[in-house]
Formats: sequence, C-alpha cells, structure tokens
Amino acid sequence: MFIDSTSIAGRLCLNWSKGQPQAVSERTGKPDLRGAYGLLAQEISLWANQWQHLPDRNVWLVGGLEERTDDFNRRYWMPLIDGSKAANELPYIVDEVITMAELHADDGRPYRAFVCGPNPWGYPAKDRSGRLDMIEEPHLGRLMWKIRGPARPASERLEFGRPASADATPPETSS
Repeated sequence: MFIDSTSIAGRLCLNWSKGQPQAVSERTGKPDLRGAYGLLAQEISLWANQWQHLPDRNVWLVGGLEERTDDFNRRYWMPLIDGSKAANELPYIVDEVITMAELHADDGRPYRAFVCGPNPWGYPAKDRSGRLDMIEEPHLGRLMWKIRGPARPASERLEFGRPASADATPPETSS
C-alpha cells in the first residue's frame, strides 16, 4: 500500500489542527499556532503508527525532502512536512527510511539510487531489516524482495571492535 504523500497529509492535518480547541489561546481566545503545531506532531505520529501496525501489509509512506542548514552552517535533509517536531518524529516510527537521490559516479556522471543507510550526503536513511546496503539499485520490486529475504549474519553487517582511537592511551598529566 502506498500513501502519497506525507507532505500533503501534514498540510491537511495542520489545517484540521488549527480548528481544534488546543489551537486557541484560553486567555485571549485568539488562534495559537504553537498549540496547532503541537497537535499536528501528535496526530501525525498517531497516524503513522496506525499504518505501521496493519497486519500482513507493507505500507510505503512517500514524501518530499527539504534541505536545511543548522546553526553551524551544515546542510542536512528533513522530510518535507509542516512542523519540525512532526518531521523529526516520522523517521523513528517507520522501519525503513529510503531516499531516492541523484548521486555521481567517480567519473562525475550522475545516476539515481536508493540511499538506505547512514551516508556521507546527509540524506535521511535507515534500515531496520539489516538486509540493505547503503546504496541500492532504484528498483522498488528488488528492494522489497531484499528486505523480505534472509538477513546477513551480524558479523557481516556490524563492526564489533573498538575504534582505533579508543585504544590509544591518554597522555599523562603532571600535577
């Protein structure tokens, strides 16, 4: 089942939230956008959780991304949905976060790929199945087959050793 799009669902939810009692100031009786956005985050989380728990169904939530810049001038990508809290919570609810992106080969030629795990480009990506590589072919049928397939042993997927920097002895200090 495909839900297209989370961006539109967020916009509709925000419009609904603005009409609820939580979006009106008790003191002044005027609209309170903070209350509306808080209700939006709560409702979007509940909405996504309902899709997550459908029996015998694979549900794909499709949405846009927007590029943002943090306080240190670093670029990152977030789901394009009204309200920062809703955009932050959505990736934690779902099992897979996959970004369709245009990447560049070593010779500079562009190609499309699914980004499915932590990556140097800052795209949102997560693989709870443990079956996907960081970059996968942009073929949805093959991707679904791989997610449902056998998992690789943990020793092939995970690094269990300590980082080299953790093994270094700290410098001695004089008192």
